[in-house]
Amino acid sequence: MFILKRQDVEISSIQHPKRDQQVPILYYQGQTFRLISVFKASQEEEAKALWRELTDNRGKACVLLEEPDRYSVWGKIRAEQISSDTDNHSRTRILIQASILLLQSVQIDIEEMLGSKQATLFQKDMSEVCRQKQFPQVSSPDAVKYLLSIDPLQALQLPPWQEDRVITFLQELHRLGKAYFGNTHFADPVVDRLQDMPEGDRSLFMGWLGQSPISKLWH
Repeated sequence: MFILKRQDVEISSIQHPKRDQQVPILYYQGQTFRLISVFKASQEEEAKALWRELTDNRGKACVLLEEPDRYSVWGKIRAEQISSDTDNHSRTRILIQASILLLQSVQIDIEEMLGSKQATLFQKDMSEVCRQKQFPQVSSPDAVKYLLSIDPLQALQLPPWQEDRVITFLQELHRLGKAYFGNTHFADPVVDRLQDMPEGDRSLFMGWLGQSPISKLWH
């Protein structure tokens, strides 16, 4: 079958229809693959052995993805297997991605305008908010640090939030931003902070935001 590099493929994830988790999905030349197993970079032979077992002995269509820090094996699935669950989940994923971009933008503004000490305090305050509100997978300082460091448009793992969680997260982010800056100018205009998003995703988020209970907070 195929040994692919990261630049050969597109990787995203969808919400599992029955479990509270994200399912990584790989797209290659119009074909869809689901993650089967991940190996460390030092486990090249083990990864290739599993790949050969699945392709040669079991006749499955699989790809082996080679990355600098790991190998992963992916098995082909039919698009219709996931398409029925994808629309709502991909929409929620876009909301989460935009929320993380806004979080990172506020953090950058605080560091540039108020200094690194205030940026560190903001990170701690955001961690405490997430702990108090019991945000899934973001209730520790390390988890918030992770959100501040990732590219949410490329990350395999995003928090499994539902729409109400996104709203609460953006409410709290706005409240903290206002407390640090002393005004709400940091929140305006939102669209300028989402330039890295594909235009269609950005439009979807802005449309959702305009209809949400926090539309007056984030313009």
